[in-house]
Amino acid sequence: MQTLRNPRVGACRGATRSRASLRVAAAAGQVNVLVVGSGGREHSLAWKLSQSPLCSHLFCAPGNPGTETERNVTNVALNVTKHSDVVNFCREKGVGLVVVGPEVPLVAGLADDLQAAGVPTWGPSAKAAQLEGSKAFMKDVCRKYNIPTAAYEKFTDPAKAKAFIHSLGAPIVVKASGLAAGKGVVVARTEEEACQAVDDMLVHKVFGGAGDELVIEEFLDGEEVSFFALVDGEAAVPLVSAQDHKAVGDGDTGPNTGGMGAYSPAPAMNDTIHKQVMDEIIYRTARGMAAEGAPFRGTLFAGLMIKDGKAKLLEHNVRFGDPECQGLMARCDSDLTEAMLRATAGKLQDVKLLWKPEAALTVVLAAKGYPGDYPKGSVIRGLENVTTAKVFHAGTTRNAAGEVVSAGGRVLNVTALGKDVAEAQARAYEAVKQIQWADAYYRSDIGWRAVARLREAASAGKH
Repeated sequence: MQTLRNPRVGACRGATRSRASLRVAAAAGQVNVLVVGSGGREHSLAWKLSQSPLCSHLFCAPGNPGTETERNVTNVALNVTKHSDVVNFCREKGVGLVVVGPEVPLVAGLADDLQAAGVPTWGPSAKAAQLEGSKAFMKDVCRKYNIPTAAYEKFTDPAKAKAFIHSLGAPIVVKASGLAAGKGVVVARTEEEACQAVDDMLVHKVFGGAGDELVIEEFLDGEEVSFFALVDGEAAVPLVSAQDHKAVGDGDTGPNTGGMGAYSPAPAMNDTIHKQVMDEIIYRTARGMAAEGAPFRGTLFAGLMIKDGKAKLLEHNVRFGDPECQGLMARCDSDLTEAMLRATAGKLQDVKLLWKPEAALTVVLAAKGYPGDYPKGSVIRGLENVTTAKVFHAGTTRNAAGEVVSAGGRVLNVTALGKDVAEAQARAYEAVKQIQWADAYYRSDIGWRAVARLREAASAGKH
């Protein structure tokens, strides 16, 4: 994958310390790595990073029953909300690279405190993490730096928000500005539904403080694609594309979730759109953040809506997507530890990422009832029997007897490779059937758009 460089973007603070740390690590030959988080994204990152010859040992804080079974990986019971504890752990264990998985620690400034202590860290500063922590901030950056996105306005007053809804009409999108675990977005088909969302968020506080401010924007139709790039404030390296399935039900029906599955590559992404996204979204965001005094260093996730060969930005996230990350890690054919070490040292322009030609597909096994109320503690068996896919743990723990049990809404991520999405899909669902878990719920159609395209192409080829 070609590395693109934008000389107009300023350097990140802390780069001098990181370069010095990288020289030390290079001299030693290896570094210890710490992955912060406990979900499927973090399991897949730990799995991939620990394969590097540069990784002496990898720690997960707190990790899960899946990460603890990986070679050269140890779970540690660190309170990552207490940044001094994380810094002290890194000093004690000689950690030469920290990879922060979730958005919450980034918004809370964990990367700032680690960088200030001289610990090379992959993840943006708290100020830069506002791109995800505040949808209002992100949209204002888009407006200021001419990044293509939906027209919008911001509101803290319910009456004014409803007046705007009536002026624009439906369908319309209502978003809680703050972090809401991927659930603070309502795509309203009627004005009444949109006004109810305003009341739910601003008045009834269904998302707590995340809904203190709303972003209300025009509805965009088309096909959603997830686009990722490694950014170090000076350079950007694009990753391969992916497509997430947010809705809980088959055929993209029902309420939105944190993601019920994903696949890579996304057929809707072609070379022309790829270039447009890099030029008009990734680089303009990087330039804008540098100009705002918050140069971005980390994984920049652009959620896109593609229509008529053009992409618009739906939202930015400041970390790998979940469950997109799982497929990306399965397809990555480069040393990710080396790439991130170079990136934290301000040398991302030297990074070339290679990708396996196979497609990847991830099926999420969730607890029945998710994204509403769901049971916890039911035993999961048969994981050792899975042969056609890699199972990443997302919401599991162990009971008193040492058995793996469910502990969250999204519980397991079953990821398979194949020559195309159809083959990856078949292998993933074959693996799903090998898992015995009474409370499991999953969509049966992950990858349906890509598979339909393959069938249409095959049918056209016969005529």
